[in-house]
Amino acid sequence: MDYIKLTEFYESLEKTTKRLEKTFIISEFIKQITDSELEPALNLMQGRVFSRTEEKKIGVSTQLIQKALNKSTGESREKIEKLWIKTGDLGLVAEQVSSSKTQTTLRSAKLTIEKVYTNIKKLADLEGSGTVENKMSLIAELLTSANPNEAKYIVRTILEELRVGAASGTMRDAILWAFFSKELDIKYDDKSNDFQVEDREKYNTYAEIIQHTYDLTNDFIEIIRKIKKHGIDVLKETELSDKPINVMLYQKAQDIDDAFSIVGKPCAFEYKYDGFRLLIIKSKFIKLYTRRLENVTNQFPDIVEFVSENVNGENYILDAEVIGIDSKTGKWLPFQSISQRIKRKYNIEEIVKKIPVMVNVFDILKYNNKNLLNEPFKNRREIIEKIIKPRKNKIQPANQIVTDSKKTAEAFYAKALRLGNEGIMAKNLNEIYKPGSRVGYGVKIKPILEPLDLVITKAVWGEGKRSNWFSSFTIACRNGDNFLEMGKVGTGIKELEGEGVTFEELTNLLKPLIKKQQGKTVYLKPKIIVEVAYEEIQDSPTYTSGFALRFPRVLRLRDDKPLSEISDIRYVKHIYEKQRERNK
Repeated sequence: MDYIKLTEFYESLEKTTKRLEKTFIISEFIKQITDSELEPALNLMQGRVFSRTEEKKIGVSTQLIQKALNKSTGESREKIEKLWIKTGDLGLVAEQVSSSKTQTTLRSAKLTIEKVYTNIKKLADLEGSGTVENKMSLIAELLTSANPNEAKYIVRTILEELRVGAASGTMRDAILWAFFSKELDIKYDDKSNDFQVEDREKYNTYAEIIQHTYDLTNDFIEIIRKIKKHGIDVLKETELSDKPINVMLYQKAQDIDDAFSIVGKPCAFEYKYDGFRLLIIKSKFIKLYTRRLENVTNQFPDIVEFVSENVNGENYILDAEVIGIDSKTGKWLPFQSISQRIKRKYNIEEIVKKIPVMVNVFDILKYNNKNLLNEPFKNRREIIEKIIKPRKNKIQPANQIVTDSKKTAEAFYAKALRLGNEGIMAKNLNEIYKPGSRVGYGVKIKPILEPLDLVITKAVWGEGKRSNWFSSFTIACRNGDNFLEMGKVGTGIKELEGEGVTFEELTNLLKPLIKKQQGKTVYLKPKIIVEVAYEEIQDSPTYTSGFALRFPRVLRLRDDKPLSEISDIRYVKHIYEKQRERNK
């Protein structure tokens, strides 16, 4: 398939914010993909060349892109840089300079999806002497053959800045529409942006099957291959592998009574630790994955050691929460104190000693080749207690009680908060483990008002002693694939390292994400997520969300969360309405 067809697909997606229209566009494109093109086409559709679980990164800087543009178009580095500062988008720069190439080029053939995919994948494997030149040559080779529109999307893909709205939920429905529109009699009306289906119950069943398979595999490519060859029923046979899954998520209960009403009595209560979630997978070796499916095995050799020495079993998948331990006092530390360990690539031994951690195992998904997803939680907990040898401040089953008493549960809740936990979890003893879903099998109970996880979209350079740092940050919630601003925050951020997230740390994280600058304000690629506390949510015509936070303050960075899981506008509205009810 010619790459230009993919760029036309990108253009169509970018022109709409309507989820159903995006679903239709994606489904029509999927129908055109041949079996041999499936891997490159589907990955490129989602703006990447590696699967979510692969450890490889493209690893190309904006400076290298500028050099490649200079080489492929003959345009000066000075002009390229000026255009970048003006637009904040090297993809747009590539489009502009490619439309007025000064180099004489001979295009021997059109770019294909396979060629673009192959060249970009090669970038991750290059290392050693001559790496920079070799990478630049691979990029320049593509850009030399590309038309302006192709150049724009090639650059955005290489920089991993291609966000066209192909989110996992939209992809799931698009696959359903692509392969079962006749069977289910699905009809999309672009004028009303609505669709009809003959058998809604059957439609929902098919959607659930595809979603569950994706939650187990994180692989739409394999899902499409199986559907094309065997139909929908083969997906029901998908088993747990040794790859990370999308972990089960938990909705929020208002209080203990609400928790009992959702999960039943008696139920299990556990600490909701202030740490980061970790999937521990043992097959031939032990591997560690965050909830964002990042492989952090190398960053946590201490955890690998704890697990290897204190968990019995040939193979297993554990769901756990990791917290920091103060090496002097033994007290539990907040997430912010250990967040730096997730990204640390070097001097691992030093930081292991400086910031020790403890693993709290709260669920098990597989044990000695047996799939435990459909086992009752109480059975899964019994297995955890049998196979883990607790070691103080190293590894243990999550702290748990089982009760039907509100008084006992409230005392447990109070103790959890005194120890520095976020709150507690309440779990149905008889329910299964459902990956990637908030279905009421378990709930979290946290103090109201619950902090929001918001992404930083703008920042302002500071003055005086903060002149080298950003000092004010615009924060936004999610609305589908878009972000709606909710105000600015500058409180809760520290000047000195060791006291929490610092202005310097945030500035260093955000500088590579600058898209453009106007005066002292910079516009940022949405990536850095912060947990924000506040006094209340107020109506506000000033911000695109329609809301503003009163007295917001940053609590911590949320390195462990993907953009898809930040607080969405519906949740903000939910808290706002609950807040109004309490104030009546």
